[in-house]
Amino acid sequence: MTKINWAGFAKKNPKERLSQIKPLLSKESHHILENHVLLKQEIASQMVENTLGTFALPFSVVPEIEVNHKDYTVPFVTEEPSVIAACSFASKIIKRSGGFKAIVHNRQMIGQIALYEIKDTHSAIKAIEKHKKELLAIANSAHPSIVKRGGGASDIKTNLIEDETPLLVVHILIDTKEAMGANIVNTMTEALKPYLEALTNGKSLMAILSNYATEALVTANCAIDYRFLNRDKVKAKELAEKMVLASNFAKKDPYRASTHNKGIFNGIDAVCIATGNDWRAIEAGAHAYASRNGRYEGLTTWRLDEANKQLLGEITLPLPLATKGGSIGLNPSVLVAFDVLGNPDAKTLASIVASVGLAQNFAALRALVTEGIQEGHMKLHARSLALLAGSLPDEVAFVVDLLLKEKHMNLSTAEKILEKYRNNILE
Repeated sequence: MTKINWAGFAKKNPKERLSQIKPLLSKESHHILENHVLLKQEIASQMVENTLGTFALPFSVVPEIEVNHKDYTVPFVTEEPSVIAACSFASKIIKRSGGFKAIVHNRQMIGQIALYEIKDTHSAIKAIEKHKKELLAIANSAHPSIVKRGGGASDIKTNLIEDETPLLVVHILIDTKEAMGANIVNTMTEALKPYLEALTNGKSLMAILSNYATEALVTANCAIDYRFLNRDKVKAKELAEKMVLASNFAKKDPYRASTHNKGIFNGIDAVCIATGNDWRAIEAGAHAYASRNGRYEGLTTWRLDEANKQLLGEITLPLPLATKGGSIGLNPSVLVAFDVLGNPDAKTLASIVASVGLAQNFAALRALVTEGIQEGHMKLHARSLALLAGSLPDEVAFVVDLLLKEKHMNLSTAEKILEKYRNNILE
């Protein structure tokens, strides 16, 4: 495994950083980054309708996230300030205590076929159970290539929804291997529709993938020694207790849980976008999972291990991430992202992403219960204002320093500071 000396990485310019991580990259990936190669217009026009151009976002990395005793350099694509810095800070602390431990509980997608106008639902369910083998064979014959790769449909379950118009919902569990598998699942479910209608004497309402991927759950854990929270033993224990209290707050109050989980997805979304995954599907499934107990809750749990003087963190959520298929092979930046990661398989990628979510949450809660979230945000906000005012790279630091001393930080003030700086230089 290639070892990188990450010393001073954050303080270097992009060209120096690229040189530093060159050992992680293939020649093609290095060329893409060095020459700012983006998604081609002609490819973009084939991907979606009414294309006018392409849209760029910052492509960054968080180094040395240790997951299951292995270090990963993780690509992030995000426009939000402080996300990368927060994850880097958290992952360094957690690495000192042994890093993240992650488990992929399963990795199967769920397809749904909803049936209605069934006169005898009890007999219909029995018929489906009786013919399960035949139904699975029909599903697999609709997409034989995934079966050849060791995947395919493995089980069928039923769920009766009692309503004004009752629905019998058939769930089919499918191993889609390295793909997220929307097309695979949709093809199989649609192939089953006429057979299920005949078996149940009912009508099919729809056949579609479910993004509530409860058969693709991933758990990441970490155990942080108190001594890494603060050099002062009393303050370290107090910080750990406050983080546990903040975690419980997010479990009990949906208003807090919403913001709590948004912070988690600052990191998860950034990695999903970088790797060409469908971040909307991942968020939809995770938010549904956060409501599984009848109310919307925070996705992480923090608790104390008094005996070992540790703060324990855990996150569990559905993460049916892909390394193949969809738009993953079309965007050159995605190729770079997988190179930087070391080209993991889908289960390893899910383990990394779950760990990123937990790291992001640790950093956010720590900031909230200590100095507050705004201190770091205001510095980054000042930088954004300096850039919006037109500051050149060698002018930004000066403008930011003075902006932070102002009572009211806004674009007009930034423009005045920049004008004054330039006038002084010219004089």
